Amino acid sequence: MAPVILIRGGSPYGQGEADVLVEDGRITAVGPGLEAPDGAEIVDATGCIVLPGLVDLHTHLREPGGEEAETVETGTRAAARGGFTAVHAMANTTPVADTAGVVEQVHARGAEAGWCDVRPIGAVTVGLAGERLAELDAMASSKARVRVFSDDGTCVHDPVLMRRALEYVKIYDGVIAQHAQDPRLTEGAQMHEGTVSAELGLGGWPAVAEESIIARDVLLAEHVGSRLHVCHLSTAGSVEIIRWAKQRGVDVTAEVTPHHLLLTDESARGYDATFKVNPPLRTASDVEAVRTGLADGTIDIVATDHAPHPRDAKDREWDVAAFGMTGLETALAVVQQTMVDTGRLTWRDVARVLSETPSRIARDESQGRDIAEGEVANLLVWDPRPSATVVPEEQATRSTNSPYRGRELPGRNVLTLLRGRPTVRDGALVAP
Repeated sequence: MAPVILIRGGSPYGQGEADVLVEDGRITAVGPGLEAPDGAEIVDATGCIVLPGLVDLHTHLREPGGEEAETVETGTRAAARGGFTAVHAMANTTPVADTAGVVEQVHARGAEAGWCDVRPIGAVTVGLAGERLAELDAMASSKARVRVFSDDGTCVHDPVLMRRALEYVKIYDGVIAQHAQDPRLTEGAQMHEGTVSAELGLGGWPAVAEESIIARDVLLAEHVGSRLHVCHLSTAGSVEIIRWAKQRGVDVTAEVTPHHLLLTDESARGYDATFKVNPPLRTASDVEAVRTGLADGTIDIVATDHAPHPRDAKDREWDVAAFGMTGLETALAVVQQTMVDTGRLTWRDVARVLSETPSRIARDESQGRDIAEGEVANLLVWDPRPSATVVPEEQATRSTNSPYRGRELPGRNVLTLLRGRPTVRDGALVAP
C-alpha cells in the first residue's frame, strides 16, 4: 500500500509555493499550509520544484539480448534516479521487438522491476531490415498496447514502405518514430561533416542526410494524414523543415536529446569514442538552433536516447567503437543547465517537454498528468540549487559511457513517486 506523504513547501511547476498531499497513490490536495494526516511522511521541499514524473520517449534498455550493457531492471533504476516514471523502450533488441511476444516480454519485465512504467516501442519492419512491415496490428492489440513504432538505429529508407507504415498506424492512432538518416549519404560516416571531421580525418556525416529524410517524411505524413515523430533531431536545417511542416498543418512532432542541446563536434578532437553518437554531435550553430527550436515549440520534447554499451564496445579506436551515450540520470540536469538557467524555458515548460507532451505523443493517458487533486501521484521533487560532478561509475545504469564524466551539472532528485510509492528518496533508490 502506498504511504501517505505530504510534500511541504515546494513549488509546483515553479509557480508559487504549495503543499501536495498524496494518499493511496493519488494527489488528494494541493495548496498552501496543508495539515499533515496522522502518520504521514513529511518531505521538506522548500526551494524545490515539483513536477509530474518525467517520461522518456526514447530509451534503449537492451533486454532481451544486450544484457551486458543494460537490463530492464538496471535501466529502469537509472530512469527512476533521473526522475522518470515512464520510459519507452526501443525495438533494436535481440530478438528485435517486432512481434507481440517480444513486446509483451519487455512490458512484463518492466512491471516486475517496478521502478517505472515500461512502454515497449514496436519495430516498423521485420528485424529492422527495412524490407517488409512487422506485425504492427498484433503489437498494437497485445497486452503491451504498442502505439509507437520505430526502426531506431536504422532508417525506414524505402518511401513506399514508410508510406504503408504511416497508413497502417493511422488505424489505431499510432505514430511512426523515424530515425532520419539517409543510408547512402552516411556510408562510412563517423562524425559530423565539417571542419573538425576534415582536420581529424574522420568520415563526415552531412546534415543533409538527416534533413532529406525529414523533408520526405513530412510530405508522406501530410499525404497520408497520419502522425510522424522525428527522433533525435540535430541540425539547424531540420529545425526549419519541422517549423515549415507545422505551419502547413502536418501532424509532426520532434525530439531533441540532452547531448545535442549541450555538446558539439569539438568534443571529438581527443578521439574519445564516448562522444561517438548517432546522429553525431553537430556544430555550435546547430546547438543554438535546436535550443531555439525547443524554446519556441518547434521541437516538442526532450528524449534521452539513452544508449548504454559495455566498456569494450566504446573503449577502442573511434572508427570501430559503438555509437551511443547514456543519459537517463543526467537528462533533467542538462535541460536545467542549457534551457532553464539560461532563461529559455520555465519549469512549466520543462513539465511540458519532459512529461506531458511525450505522454500525449505516445497516447499514454496514465502519465504526464496535472499536479492536481484526484490525479495519479507520479511526481518528481527536484532541487535546482545544488550541483555535482558526474561520476558514471556511481550511476545506476550498467554502463559507464556518459559524455558528462567530470562535468558539473545542476540539480538533485529529492523524491520520485510512482503512483504514490517512492522509488527515489534523497537521490537514493528505494526498493519496491
